[in-house]
Amino acid sequence: MPELGTRKLKLFVGDPLVDYTGSISNCRIVTGESESDFISFEEAAAGGARDYRLALTLKQNTASTALWYYIWANGGQDVVVEVWPNGQATVSPTTPTATYPKFEGTVTVKEPDGDLVGGEANASNTAKFVTEVEWPFTAKPTLDDGS
Repeated sequence: MPELGTRKLKLFVGDPLVDYTGSISNCRIVTGESESDFISFEEAAAGGARDYRLALTLKQNTASTALWYYIWANGGQDVVVEVWPNGQATVSPTTPTATYPKFEGTVTVKEPDGDLVGGEANASNTAKFVTEVEWPFTAKPTLDDGS
């Protein structure tokens, strides 16, 4: 698998999948130790249970086609997501390859624990308010590299 760059990532959310790449400036799949009260022997042998989250920084935009509005309208819903860290293959956009792998899974849409609307003043004419969210995956996301 190739190294992952910092400019080509694409994010798709929902059913049907919608490209929200233009709405985000930060997209990460993050993991941490699970806070579960029950850990199976299998999980313990593998180092413990893990939780996975999709962490996003996005523009605040109240247009009905914007990712921010999607969060506003779909909080609490489980939805499909695809993260293509190297962008999509140009020959067949929906078919992952070793060069254009994708991570996919189901997340629960959640509103942020912090800023939902507004932010600090900025003298720039192009600055935008942003919101940061973390959506928990319902299971470990899968890696599809076409193999």
